Amino acid sequence: MLTDLKVRQAKPRDANYKLWDSLGLYLVVTRGGAKSWRFKYRFADKEKRLTFGLFPEVSLAEARNRRDEARRLVLDMRDPAVEAMKRRLVAAAAAQATFEKVAREWHELQSSRWVPVHASDVITSLENEVFPHLGRVPLKEIDAPLVLAVLRKIEKRGALETAKRVRQRMSAVFVHGIATGVCTTDPASIVTKALKPAPRKTRQPAMTDIEALRELLRAAEGSGASPVTKVASRLLALTAVRPGVVRGTEWCEIEGVDWDTVHPEDAEAALWRVPSSRMKLVLERKDEVAFEHLVPLSRQAIEAIAAIRPLTKRLPILFPSNRHLHRPLSENAIGYLYNRCGYHGRHVPHGWRAAFSTVMNERAERAGRPGDRAVIDLMLAHVPANKVEGVYNRAAYMDRRREIAQEWADLLTEGLCPAGDLLKGARH
Repeated sequence: MLTDLKVRQAKPRDANYKLWDSLGLYLVVTRGGAKSWRFKYRFADKEKRLTFGLFPEVSLAEARNRRDEARRLVLDMRDPAVEAMKRRLVAAAAAQATFEKVAREWHELQSSRWVPVHASDVITSLENEVFPHLGRVPLKEIDAPLVLAVLRKIEKRGALETAKRVRQRMSAVFVHGIATGVCTTDPASIVTKALKPAPRKTRQPAMTDIEALRELLRAAEGSGASPVTKVASRLLALTAVRPGVVRGTEWCEIEGVDWDTVHPEDAEAALWRVPSSRMKLVLERKDEVAFEHLVPLSRQAIEAIAAIRPLTKRLPILFPSNRHLHRPLSENAIGYLYNRCGYHGRHVPHGWRAAFSTVMNERAERAGRPGDRAVIDLMLAHVPANKVEGVYNRAAYMDRRREIAQEWADLLTEGLCPAGDLLKGARH
């Protein structure tokens, strides 16, 4: 058997030669002086050889450990050469499996289960918050401190809910990586308790004075925001649907309008048919036509949609992202617009629903129309949890809903510029 001293003192000769240790392990000393560990074994009645590496990088003790491991594989009827090749391939794949590559692979697999707006939100959040920091790092090299460092940057902005969502999405990427064999742990799941707790959810800030609401729209529409964001904000205010519904609006959802000859009379039949898949419903109702939401469009809503049409009519969606035309407007675009105009903590995009409900219910009460409350709830898609297809009539009270929608639009847009002015300077 060899000793460490013998291995060190082995000198090159005129030809390569071998120094045998035991159980198939030997050292090859080349004419150039390199010393390489080899292992000879038999598998499936064939003599085979395996290289363990160079001395002194691989010591005698380590070479013996690798020999013993290889012998155990042979006893288990597994070829050590094949196992070594598999380890090399796995290592190479893991090195190429960066966070961004695996995240995009995971997103592509999952996106068919999500509505387009949510799918866009997921990948956009990773592109903005994670890829710039960890996108090029192999998944297996990312540990909990690295994950936490990324989330701390988000927390410092005060975006605690965003940090929570990003952590969940990072965790899903690691789980996908574990399933595909490119990593073995999910460090994003470990950091949960290290994050700042999100504040208790409170009522979302919303103004309910009609003049104050007009001022908000004037400020937002007079800012330097993109025309797409401005028009999306106006349509959101006019229809009081959920912000995500506006952002994902598709041209095929708008019915009853001849875009070549847009006329005020179109408001008598114009309808926005929001598919149930884009509504806030329990999962099992997402594919039920009975739970689609019908939004009667006022004259002003039609004008807003007509205003944006020259810019986006060639796309499937009305309000594309500034960066990616095939994706919807960012989930934060309208909210950031309001914040920049001085309305942070005073009114959020979702606040238009509360504003519409408060203003129109108060007017109904003063006018002695108590029945309007049910109509307004229907316009807001407030469907009781125990309603079923046979009970929920999505087209109920359509005439009254059109009247309320027009009354709200007249109140809200009094003194505002025409919707077409919001696109001044924009390229068609």
